[in-house]
Amino acid sequence: MIPDPVTEAILRRLGSSGSGMPVIGTVSPVSGGSINDAYSFVANGEKYFVKLNSAGRYPGMFEAEAKGLEILRNSGCINVPQVLFCENAGAYSFILMNYAAGSSPKPGFWEEAAQQLANLHKISNPVFGLDHDNYIGSLRQINTPAASWADFLVNARFQPMIKMAGDAQLLNSNDFRKSEQLFSKLGNLIPAEPPALLHGDLWSGNLITGSSGLPCFIDPAVYWGHREIDLAMTRLFGGFPQEFYHSYNQAFPLEKGWQERIDLNQLYPLLVHVNLFGGGYVSQVRYILKRYVG
Repeated sequence: MIPDPVTEAILRRLGSSGSGMPVIGTVSPVSGGSINDAYSFVANGEKYFVKLNSAGRYPGMFEAEAKGLEILRNSGCINVPQVLFCENAGAYSFILMNYAAGSSPKPGFWEEAAQQLANLHKISNPVFGLDHDNYIGSLRQINTPAASWADFLVNARFQPMIKMAGDAQLLNSNDFRKSEQLFSKLGNLIPAEPPALLHGDLWSGNLITGSSGLPCFIDPAVYWGHREIDLAMTRLFGGFPQEFYHSYNQAFPLEKGWQERIDLNQLYPLLVHVNLFGGGYVSQVRYILKRYVG
């Protein structure tokens, strides 16, 4: 099921490690993503995970994912899969990792996840953004640095997504007008905090049970941002259990009123979903705009 050029590239790279030419055993499709094809396989007793797509479809996506996972791994705070390599092979691009998924979570799984995320968020930076752009889902994510969180939200998050949705006629002139009104208020709506290192796409599908039964964070869209946006993202699409938020708040207390700001901090991921999946999310975007600007 893995295309021959990708299989050949994997065998070549794994064989170059000096442990002998590997033999790939049973290949199994891995579900859960709608963007790339994904498979697990065993080679010489080790289990691996590969994601692939046509090389020209999302240029630089896997390289950006590898950079993001490296940033998170180097933080020493959270558990992430180990990237082995990513490259192009024929008409395909792919990323290969050690297989990280387990089965049953250990007791205290959610408390551990919260502690890891809190430790990550305690790492700071002089500015918001990142030194390179990456992806959120299949969309380009602009990370041009800014000194102000409000400026970063407007210029690197809201405006690009709103323009894309407008070009696709998913948002209208009234939505644009309300968005501009919201932009002028952002500095007073969100409490100032230093830039925190964020996972960036922390919905429930991107936190899995690792092979040791402990939390493992996958598929990041890393940048330096306001930590409340990571927490708000966890409340979309299923949400995390209450013990996660209690443990996080014990490890790194949130500013008063963070729960009242969840809607506002969900606006960016909802705009992403408007552009990825169409008009079904427009009503949620309009509800947030109405809540904050009338």
